Amino acid sequence: MGSIKRLKQFINDSDINRFRTYFQVGAFFLLIYGGYLAIDISSNMPTFACPFVEMRGGTCYLWPLQHQMNMEIRHFLTGRGIGVLTGFLTFLFLLILFNKAWCGFICPLGTVQDWITKLRANIGIRYGTYPEKDFKKINKIKYILLVLLILLPFGIANLGLSHDWATPYCMICPSRTILPLFSADLSQLVIDFSSKTKVFLTGLGMAVTGIFVVGAFAKRRFFCLFCPMSGLQYIFSRLGILRLEKDGSRCTRCGNCYRVCDVGIKEIADDIESRNIVKEDCMMCFKCVSACPEERCLTVKFGGIAIYESTERGFFKRIEKKG
Repeated sequence: MGSIKRLKQFINDSDINRFRTYFQVGAFFLLIYGGYLAIDISSNMPTFACPFVEMRGGTCYLWPLQHQMNMEIRHFLTGRGIGVLTGFLTFLFLLILFNKAWCGFICPLGTVQDWITKLRANIGIRYGTYPEKDFKKINKIKYILLVLLILLPFGIANLGLSHDWATPYCMICPSRTILPLFSADLSQLVIDFSSKTKVFLTGLGMAVTGIFVVGAFAKRRFFCLFCPMSGLQYIFSRLGILRLEKDGSRCTRCGNCYRVCDVGIKEIADDIESRNIVKEDCMMCFKCVSACPEERCLTVKFGGIAIYESTERGFFKRIEKKG
């Protein structure tokens, strides 16, 4: 029993940010280069494992979902419909296992944004401050994109739209243009002039890529606020085995959790009523737990078992190491 207690204390004293950095690097190489090792985790992953990366170790669920939606309504009750259901259940199973930590620990595009953050800090570019209410107004874009990436391919088979709309989101997603660069593939950095639709989509994709890079220098995890995968994850996040919980009775509203939050979730500090503290844009990076000085105020649980908790001892140990 003593060894379990010591292990628990060691984990709670540890720097989750350092562990997360190492984990992100490992996940990045697995998802970008895993194909070289014949690794294919799934074709329905709840993260941006971009299909335009030739030797990837898995595929983003949004890619097959768009292709599957190009189907007449009557076919949803046939074997093809079973394929749609199987893909969704695979996505849901993987999401339930790790919840939105897919975004905070695994997503290659999220990792690139974190690298840009480190670059910005190293060259001395300071982030500006932006009214939270402004981002609250526009972050619903993620749900608009989610609806469109389903409806536009659906319109090909049922409304006669051009097949150029087969994967509309992938054409504008910065993963398509940025992640292949890590395999020395520049082929996606072009505008496709083969049709008006493709000119529009690939041109918009280049513009979104520019906004992604500039935005990442202006605000941490800028693109995550508009990411349809994040929106889809949040819809089912309450089913997750991995959870982030808060004991509001222990909270002193010091604001540490809010100050370290990359996506600026104010409720993490202000909400003392909710037990489940995974909010809409939360990416479950657990920086808030690391920054909290209150004993067991914030807790990461897997299957109901606490695996990482905020402690006074852990908080001051991390402060000492940084000092």
